[in-house]
Amino acid sequence: MKSFPAHFTWGAATASHQIEGAWREDGRGPCIWDAFAHIPGKVYQNQNADVACDHYHRVEEDVALMKAMGLKAYRFSFSWSRLLPQGRGAINEAGVAFYNRLIDALLANNITPWVTLYHWDLPLALQMEMDGLINPEIADHFAHYAGICFERFGDRVKNWITLNEPWCSAVLGHGIGYFAPGRISQTEPYLAAHNLIRAHAKIVDVYRRKFQATQKGVIGITNNCDWREPKTDSAADRAAAERGLEFFLGWFADPIYRGDYPDSMRSAVGDRLPQFSDADRALVRGSSDFFGLNFYGGMLASEPSSEVVTSTVPTGNGGMAADQRVELSDDPSWEKTDMNWNVVPDFCRKMLGWIDRRYSHPAIYITENGCALPGEDDVAVAINDTRRVDFINRYLAACHAAINEDGVNLRGYFVWTLMDNFEWALGYSKRFGLHHVDFTTGKRTPKASAKWFAGVMARNGLE
Repeated sequence: MKSFPAHFTWGAATASHQIEGAWREDGRGPCIWDAFAHIPGKVYQNQNADVACDHYHRVEEDVALMKAMGLKAYRFSFSWSRLLPQGRGAINEAGVAFYNRLIDALLANNITPWVTLYHWDLPLALQMEMDGLINPEIADHFAHYAGICFERFGDRVKNWITLNEPWCSAVLGHGIGYFAPGRISQTEPYLAAHNLIRAHAKIVDVYRRKFQATQKGVIGITNNCDWREPKTDSAADRAAAERGLEFFLGWFADPIYRGDYPDSMRSAVGDRLPQFSDADRALVRGSSDFFGLNFYGGMLASEPSSEVVTSTVPTGNGGMAADQRVELSDDPSWEKTDMNWNVVPDFCRKMLGWIDRRYSHPAIYITENGCALPGEDDVAVAINDTRRVDFINRYLAACHAAINEDGVNLRGYFVWTLMDNFEWALGYSKRFGLHHVDFTTGKRTPKASAKWFAGVMARNGLE
């Protein structure tokens, strides 16, 4: 038995836009993903999240699914435009009522809510009226929205995540145009990232000044990063791997834990990388009670043999490739998921160790980890997902080693995802769920992985 620490948090995660549907019901305003997905050619087979998993109408059924598998914690996100249809101004009380229903149902079933305030779905009005994330004023709108959430839900929600994967909003949304709002630029990613970090800090400041003392919750940010393994033991390749991690995770975590962007970014990006004002830096530094990490895979990193050109596809999560100058490759022996992501559990342990050393032993939660598998449109195939069981088992074993052999302060693990859903630009073509969803009827069916993970949570460990 590989036991995990007492009070280790076990959960599963989702995001509002990927599961809720009801995109124009009960006063909800449109978000940038609604607009993006309705542009022909932007999403696989022109699919969209208008209905998705229809979670909006199936809240009680979905909480029952969680209860049946003994889920301890549930990470989900609020739809900003369901609560504030124009991103600002009048509150939509029907949206408040919906999230009250969900939160109350979770608590009635002893499931701890973990709320992400922003999972990529900026209200469309803020994009159209003020250029969204590249306008510095957006940070104040984030803070205002968050304050409403703390006021309405903070009596019951004690675990807050400000932003989910701001790297994706910056690079995929503003660098290569693969995600909403679909912009392509060598400059905008750095502006969007900067304003997201400022937004995060302002949200945390509102919580700490006005709510934390009485509500007694915690607040942090979730970043994503794939591991970068030096292709050879050469100094150049080791430096390239480190640079790759700094351009990926250090970009967003260094300002919070060390006060500014990594030196490697400052020297490579020059004046395209914004400066923090003294006031912003004071708010940003120390603005996370825990380190949220979404981890899926990794690649080999090497010093490029020639000029690196920024790709227009998100293969390998390379980031701003021309600036970071890192050549990424795979070991042909590695197993891959249906996302073409490499399955190397030891990379998870290495990633946790890097965070532990660089950021002075923070409390870490893996807020997403999981895999998409082929053939799972067929429910008969999906329910026998032994490969997913093996994947999660091996990654949890790596987490166990990080805790017990490396001394990493890992406090929780959330599987991505509770159920098959709208996988952004890939539509419904990729399935990560512990539960199969028939997108025609909405029927949910537990997969083998849901039953297996139930056992892990009940035992607080791996057999």
